[in-house]
This record gives sequence, structure tokens and C-alpha cells, in this order.
Amino acid sequence: MNNSSKILNKLFVGDNKLRLLDQRYLPRWIVVLIDVLLCGFALIMSYFILSGTRIAFHDVLTIPLQMVMVLSVTLLFFFVFKSYSGIIRHSTFTDILKLALTAVSTFALIVLFNTIYSAVTDQKVFLTTFLLLYMFASFTFMLLFRISVKESYTFLRNAANSEGKKKIAIIGIDDATISLAKGMITESDLPYTLVGFLTQQISSKRVQILGKPVVSSSNLAESLQKLEAEGVLLMSDSFSGKEKNEIVEKCLNAGVEILNVPNLQNWKKKEDITNQIKPLQIEDLLERSPIKIEDKTLAADLQGKTVLVTGGAGSIGSEIVQQLATFKPSLVVVLDQAESALHELELSLRLNYPDFNFITELADISNMYRLELMFKKYSFNIIYHAAAYKHVPLIERNPHEAIYVNLLGTINLCFQSISNNIDRFVMVSTDKAVNPTNVMGASKRAAEMYVQSLQNESEISTKFITTRFGNVLGSSGSVIPHFRKQIAQGGPVTVTHKDIIRYFMTIPEACQLVMQAGTMGKGGEIYVFDMGEPVRIIDLAKRMIRLSGLEPYEDIDIKITGLRPGEKLYEELLNDTSTVLPTHHPKIMISTMPAGNFAEIKEKAEEIIRTATKQEDQKVVRMLKEMVPEFKSENSTFESLDDPKNKALTKI
Repeated sequence: MNNSSKILNKLFVGDNKLRLLDQRYLPRWIVVLIDVLLCGFALIMSYFILSGTRIAFHDVLTIPLQMVMVLSVTLLFFFVFKSYSGIIRHSTFTDILKLALTAVSTFALIVLFNTIYSAVTDQKVFLTTFLLLYMFASFTFMLLFRISVKESYTFLRNAANSEGKKKIAIIGIDDATISLAKGMITESDLPYTLVGFLTQQISSKRVQILGKPVVSSSNLAESLQKLEAEGVLLMSDSFSGKEKNEIVEKCLNAGVEILNVPNLQNWKKKEDITNQIKPLQIEDLLERSPIKIEDKTLAADLQGKTVLVTGGAGSIGSEIVQQLATFKPSLVVVLDQAESALHELELSLRLNYPDFNFITELADISNMYRLELMFKKYSFNIIYHAAAYKHVPLIERNPHEAIYVNLLGTINLCFQSISNNIDRFVMVSTDKAVNPTNVMGASKRAAEMYVQSLQNESEISTKFITTRFGNVLGSSGSVIPHFRKQIAQGGPVTVTHKDIIRYFMTIPEACQLVMQAGTMGKGGEIYVFDMGEPVRIIDLAKRMIRLSGLEPYEDIDIKITGLRPGEKLYEELLNDTSTVLPTHHPKIMISTMPAGNFAEIKEKAEEIIRTATKQEDQKVVRMLKEMVPEFKSENSTFESLDDPKNKALTKI
């Protein structure tokens, strides 16, 4: 093998092979050289165009010398405006502006020289028509060069990487979706390739945007088939809940994947487009209008305050803490007895809210001595009480534990609030406290009764406020993460009853309303939130399966397992005998249920707590039913306690 062959092999084999698409950019001197050649060609072309007319060139300088002078001035402005500095394949409007300034400045400077020379010698060096023609030609050639490189690179890159990519159509043709489309076309590492746009605004069948067809979405299935799209991408924030659900239903029927991306202004700065495009989640399909909270009122209430959040590492508590971070109170103390979750929250807060003044405390609210030390250590102004045991079947088997945390813990916090003159105590309750059918709901109702009746005692300066809402999407132990795991494992998805329904709210929504209600309360109220329309759990399961690209009962089975202990078919937010009063906030209402006599409630609560310490669960539940008369067990071992024959046993 000769020497030349060896050199060629080294250049084109292995890691040294020529890879045009992998080059970062052309060296700047090559860009300048190409632009000079293009401008030289523009000069020659301009000369030949004018030489065929009756227009005569001035003869002060020869034509070649004139061209050299014009080219020299152009080169000067290349360096003045740095027209070579941009990466050609990523040229922007700024780069085009630099080219225009170079061409115009060259024309203006030479025309100025021509004018001055003419005034002095009564002769002109350059023909103005020639300069004008050169200005347009040079700008056009340099612009076309950049467009050609950019489009060729994009075409080759997409062609090289299109194999195996999912074909996606974008719904909508507004500024946001077009910007998103540009990002998709530019970002070659995406596992998707854009095939077109879907819109109802189309007036012509030949409309294109960014070289991609725009087709009508009136017949979505037909349009997707025409585009050969395997999925659709929508900015869900741009559509109402009803519109999103209609689009999703059509897409699911057409058998295509649905992807979601937030509006551009909601993108996290550190995340690129690859991390923003995600499969549509069931949480995105809630038909709920956005909640408006009074930020200024909240900010004024929290400014300079020390806030305690119990259960701060839980789903609700941690969201309250994160929302508090945006209002910057003086100090937030995050209390929880879950060590690992509290540690994870601390790391997250320090990373995402570096200026947030907070401290975590590992503690059990049923330990009065521990609480007393903490209240002495910090001068709390506001308490958000989100700590609770909430899992119905687990609590049904351990009633005494519900009493320790849900009732005794609340009483301990109330006592410390009064003793330390806390301004406001906001308790997070649940819809399961209404006409409870399980121990968990009954324990929360008992805590509600204690907090509400305490407000009527004399010389109480603390405002005791209760907030009540239904299930929150994505909270620990809630149905949606549970279904998601079951689908990922290949099923079956388990539903307790085909007719069971639940109210749902997102965690941020719930916490916004808790904080808003806390600022509104005068003391003693039970605030009830508008939870929207209830959802059939089996319908939720079916839609989640279909959103995963699978078919219910075919790919993933759905099994009815029967109601769990203490579970009921539907939840209520109000007692049958109670009514509500509106507030100035459309999503928040006040229950008018009477508070009850504090002395009687206190006596019953203390007796239940003493019994719970002995772990006499049957007796605990009997006493809880006496304290909460509407508590009727369902599908539980404690149903026998509701038998009239056993009423005499309630005094045992």
C-alpha cells in the first residue's frame, strides 16, 4: 500500500472519518472567505448586468481597482459588525441584521466618499447604480448561503436521525406551538419527528408552516391518518378542561399517543425541550377552572411571621411549605415524624428555594412534652395542621393509633396554641369526616368538633379554622399512583366497586384554598371547598389504561375487589342536616353546622384517649360512636356496634 493510501485510510476510517453532520461549526476565517467570494461574485455580476446597458462607468479608476476598493470596504464592515461570528446552521434574525448592516454601510460609506470626491474634483469614482445593485446582490448571496446551509443541515440531520422516531402532529398554530415546532425541528436528539399541524382555523388545503402541512382537525382520525401521525402533542394549558377531554377522547379512539408540554412561560429554565415533552397524565384532564388566590392578602398576613406546618413532609404539608416559600415569611418550621421523608424535603427545599428560611423538626404531635419544648423554642404566629393518619383500611385495624394522632395530636396543638397566644390555627380535615363510615373519618370528625367548639370558650384569642376537602390527585397512597404502578406491572388494575365515585382536586389547588381560607377565617368556621364534579373510579382506571397506549380488559384487566373495611361508595363534604353559606371566594363555602358544647366534647375526647392508651379498640370505637352519633360503620368488624341491641354496651 502506498503512502497516499495510508493517509486516506487514516482520514476516513474509525474515529478519524469525515463526519459532516458532527462538525460543531465552520471556522470563522472560512466564513469570511466564503462571504468575500460571494461579494466578489456579486460585484462581477453587477458589472456584467450594467455593461449590457447604456449606463457608462466612470473612468477615474479601472473597473478591477474599483471592485478591489468596494470589496475592501465590505471586508472592513465584516469585522465592524462581526457578521462571521454566528454559527451558520443556527443563523438567526440577528445574523441577518448584521449582513444587512454590512451591505448598507458599505454602500453608504462609498457614496459618501463619492460625494466628497465629486465636490472636490468635479468627478465621481463609482457609479451609484453599480453600488446600489451590488448592495442588494451581496446581501442576497450571503443570506442565501446561510439559508442553504441551515436548511441543508436540518434536512440531513433529520434524515439521518428520523429512523425509529415517532411521528408527531402538533395541535394548534399559535405563536407558542410554532415556537415549539421550531425547537422540535432544531433538536435532532428528540425521539419524535414533526409531521404537521392540526387546527380548526385552516382556510386553505395548501397551508404550510416551517415546511410542514397544516390540516383540519375537524375529522381528527382522518387527519392523523393523512399525516401518518403516531401521536399528537398539545399544550394542555392552552385548552379548557372540556376541550382537552374532547381532544383526548378522539385521539384515544384513533389509537394515537397523546403527549403534553407546558406553555413556554412555564418551562423551567434548566430544562430543555427533551425534558418538557411528556405523556399526558390523568391529572391534566381535570375539568376545573384555575383557582385565583389573593396573593397580596396572603403575603401581608405571612410577612414577618413564624409558621409551623405539622405533617410537613406529607403530600399536603410539603405543598403548603413550598407555597409558603414563595411568600417569604420570617421562618417556617416543618414538623413531621417521618424521618426519611423529612430529610428528602429538606434537601429539595435547599436546592429549589435557597433564600427560604426554614428548619425541620422531627417530632410526634401526640408527645405533649416534645411540643411544649418546641413552642418555647419558637414564637409561632400561625399553625397549619396537616399531620394525620389517613389510610382507611389500616386505621380500621388500628383505631387507637388514629386517636393518638388525629385526636390527641390535635388537642395537644390546640392547648399549646392557646397557651402561647398563637394568632391562627388552620386544621386540614377531610370529606371522610362527614357522616363517617370508618374510624379514620370519625377520628377526624371528633377533632373537628373539638377545634370548632373550643373557639366559643371565653378568653380564647387564637382563631381556630377548619378546612375540609376530598381526595387529592397524586398524594401518597391515593388511587392514581396506585393505578399507575398496577398498569406499569401489566395489571390487573383493582377497583373496589364498579359504582364507587370520588371528588378529586390537585394538591396545589387544595393547598391554595387551605391558605386562602386561613386568611378569611374569623374563628370557629369549617370551610368546605368546591370539589367540582365527582369521578367514577372505574372510568378513571379505564382512561389511565388508554392513556398508557393500552386497552382496558384486553391489554390490562380491571378487577372488582369489593369495598374495603370502612369504605363507602361516595363521599360527602357536608352533613345531610347542614347548609352552607357563600364567601367572597367562589371556591370556598362555610358550613353552618353548630359547634356543640366544648365541656361535653372535651370530656368525651379525654375518655376516648385514656381508653386508646390501653389499646381497647372495641371500646374506643364504641365511645367514638357516642361522641360522633352520625358515625355508622360500613363493611367493617365494628358494624355490630351499630346494632340497637348493643347500645347498652356503649357505657361499658
